[in-house]
Amino acid sequence: MTVDDKLIAKLEKLSSLEVDDSKKEKLKSELADIINFVENLNDIDVSHIEATFTTIEGGTPLREDVSVQNLELSNQILKNAPKSEDGYFIVPKIIE
Repeated sequence: MTVDDKLIAKLEKLSSLEVDDSKKEKLKSELADIINFVENLNDIDVSHIEATFTTIEGGTPLREDVSVQNLELSNQILKNAPKSEDGYFIVPKIIE
């Protein structure tokens, strides 16, 4: 994978962050180093190593999903929200 200006621009948009032009070259270099390190992990032969953890067998026991309406708790949570209306959070539109 190549880290170029197009990828940096895409990451800026996805993260809603703006990278200063003077820091973009350093960021590209650091991201390339990280990607190269992760790609090196693909070359490691682990076929002879037994897995020590798996989610296939057993897994996490799930609790029963029970709907409970607690208006006092809802109001307490919404009181901390920057914007709310009719018991719902109001958030800015992020998808164009």
